Amino acid sequence: VQLQASGGGLVQAGGSLRLSCAVSGLAFSSYAMGWFRQAPGKEREFVTSISWSGGIDTSYADSVKGRFTISRDNAKNTVYLQMNSLKPEDTGVYYCAADRVVVAGRSYREYDYWGQGTQVTVSS
Repeated sequence: VQLQASGGGLVQAGGSLRLSCAVSGLAFSSYAMGWFRQAPGKEREFVTSISWSGGIDTSYADSVKGRFTISRDNAKNTVYLQMNSLKPEDTGVYYCAADRVVVAGRSYREYDYWGQGTQVTVSS
């Protein structure tokens, strides 16, 4: 199983980035997907999740609600995170994760598989 996150980079506050996570080695549509992030010296925190199959259910951390959008393309085995109006506090390593449930939770302990992470740095 591989989860390959990409799309991170350096952006100014107010800018946008789109992260991608390409998944292989599992039945992608049967997994709920999530994005987490971790800043230096802090615990990994939930960002957003999307339910399996059609991705009808989504959930967002309050800190990103209205600015971030998660989506999935089952034909491409890929989950996306569109990040707009970025703030310096969004800086961190972003990880994608897969959980073999219909609707994923917010605890990183629930997830079965993890990607390697991609760095997002937002300058003020």
